[in-house]
Amino acid sequence: MNKELIINAVPTGVEIAFLEDKKLVELHSEKTDANFAVGDLYLGKVKKLTPGLNAAFVDVGFEKDAFLHYTDLSPYIRSLLKFTQLATQLKEGQTFDFSKFTIEPEILKSGKINEVLNGKPPVLVQILKEPIAAKGPRLSCEISLPGRFVVMTPFNEIVAVSKKIHSADERKRLHKIVESIRPKNFGVIVRTAAEGKSTAELHQDLLSLSETWKNIQEKLRKATPPVRILSEENKTTSILRDLLNADFNKVVVNDKTLFTETQQYIQRIAPDKLDIVSYYQNGLPIFDQFGVTKQVKSSFGKTVNLPSGAYLIIEHTEALHVIDVNSGYKSVSNNQEENALQTNLEAAEEIARQLRLRDIGGIIVVDFIDMKLPDNKRKVQEAMENYMKTDRAKHSVLPISKFGLCQITRQRMRPEVNINTSENCPVCSGTGKIMSTLLLEDEIEKKIAYLSTHSHKKLILSVNPIVHSYLTKGFFTSIIKRWKRKYGISLKAKSNTNNHLVEYRFFNEQDEEVKL
Repeated sequence: MNKELIINAVPTGVEIAFLEDKKLVELHSEKTDANFAVGDLYLGKVKKLTPGLNAAFVDVGFEKDAFLHYTDLSPYIRSLLKFTQLATQLKEGQTFDFSKFTIEPEILKSGKINEVLNGKPPVLVQILKEPIAAKGPRLSCEISLPGRFVVMTPFNEIVAVSKKIHSADERKRLHKIVESIRPKNFGVIVRTAAEGKSTAELHQDLLSLSETWKNIQEKLRKATPPVRILSEENKTTSILRDLLNADFNKVVVNDKTLFTETQQYIQRIAPDKLDIVSYYQNGLPIFDQFGVTKQVKSSFGKTVNLPSGAYLIIEHTEALHVIDVNSGYKSVSNNQEENALQTNLEAAEEIARQLRLRDIGGIIVVDFIDMKLPDNKRKVQEAMENYMKTDRAKHSVLPISKFGLCQITRQRMRPEVNINTSENCPVCSGTGKIMSTLLLEDEIEKKIAYLSTHSHKKLILSVNPIVHSYLTKGFFTSIIKRWKRKYGISLKAKSNTNNHLVEYRFFNEQDEEVKL
């Protein structure tokens, strides 16, 4: 599978399109003034403890206080609070060795938040979910620092290997390597991308993350909440960090600065992939050149058409998203059950793409076309699960119910991507109303009267074909003939399909438009 990243720098920020085999599967945008992105670290101030919710509201500088639930505190919250207090009280020139830091006992899973955050201390938090609608950010105290091959988690000694690495021998090898090179007081999660990597590559990743943790300690020195301590890498580098593999064959950037930054990042994490980055400077907009604009227009909106003629209706409610699958005009056989199966399988692939493309999260209910055979329902469910394997968001697909409904849950981390693909009608300007044809006739006549008094004796009137028929009806009694006699000018009506219904233009005998 060929994977491409098309990066479009615009004055307000950066737009990023991720293509798989030329098909748009993810669309990201990053504004230049964007804050509170997933992964950002903040030193926050606890403003309110809510025992009824077993949660706290924390000021991180957003217009609304962020939400921190007890279950997101991390078992090592006491260690985190102790570390934060020590780091913020360090004087200039003072340092402390984190490897000698004493880890505090874990908190109880069934504990109360007011027992842990009593006194409302400053707390180091990480953005778990971006602000969505009227809600502030959601926070976590389970600090994680993602690298290309590993994720480092301070205050514990746990080593875990991604379950997506299926080889038991490879999992054991990676576990043994990481256990031997892991810094003290740090847990490590080995990512899927680490499969087959050498000790040196993993060690380099760990060293880089250790350096990041030192920078965090330095920025905490004398920090006063609320303040951002560490910003997640920009969207381009974070996507490359998570997705860059052997299938990745092209990164195209239309901004010189961003091109240089991307080159430097890839030089650091995968020098052998440096030649995949290219600078785009053609005259055509970059999204138009690579077919992104057309795919955006056809993929967003309430209705999504499928190649077979079937189509999806995607509706959003406050509580969930509903996707309705409708059959098309093409039939693969005369068997209704077989037609339903083939349409549902085609729809499953597009639904998986739509969930990624629009970044739809929460509960999604898909109303597939009814199928009677349990085997067919199982085939559609398995296809749905298979198509969603490439989705980086956590998700779950339930079996299709007897009503033909498939329930899907998908992790919601940021607001849904919503692009309005409709355009204002050039005739009514979006109002749904146009000028009365009776008034149009009067308006054209007024313009003719004006032009006839300003030395325009030979005119060509360009109008929509429907208006042309109306103005020229009757050989001797047509409106055009009446205007010619009345104003003593040479006047011809010309039909032009490019003119919308109430649009008209005047031209002279040299075919130059007459400006009024």
